[in-house]
Amino acid sequence: MSTNELTEIALANSLKKLMHTVPINKITVQQICTNCNISRRTFYYHFQDTYDLLRWIYEHEVIDDLEKYYTTDNWKNGVTTVLQYTLHNKDICLNTYNSLGREYLERFLYKIFYNALYEVIKEISSNMNVEDKVQKDCAEFYTLAITGEFLLWLNHGLKESPEQIAVKIDTMLDGTLFTFLKKHEKQ
Repeated sequence: MSTNELTEIALANSLKKLMHTVPINKITVQQICTNCNISRRTFYYHFQDTYDLLRWIYEHEVIDDLEKYYTTDNWKNGVTTVLQYTLHNKDICLNTYNSLGREYLERFLYKIFYNALYEVIKEISSNMNVEDKVQKDCAEFYTLAITGEFLLWLNHGLKESPEQIAVKIDTMLDGTLFTFLKKHEKQ
């Protein structure tokens, strides 16, 4: 692992440690740096601010490994992986959700779910004559629904298991993507 990667990981771990007890909007760059013995200058070499570091955490701890789930057979496992990550990092995710960082979390979730759904939609419609705009509109609509379900789960304190939420999402989507795409197929 390179020095840059080790530094970024150290800063990320420092922020995550602080987020267990301090709201993210109260955490300063100086606190993050002091916690892991890294200079402020080094911090700013890697990140613009605390929220940029938070974005990096979500992208590198979850997104990097999700592409293998972008298929009709595996998308539910991808959703479950994101849900399990959230449960495993409950304090950090709820801290983000309940603070000014919520926008970063929402954008992160939207990006994950959109990318997965768009690939699934392309796979479903591979033998159909469906315009790309229709596929993107479909992905956008259902991404907002899945993201909303996820945010509702956070709002309720992650009481249901990741598997229960994944099943709920699967039940809502079962057959609807195919039906929508078939309805909009050009003849």
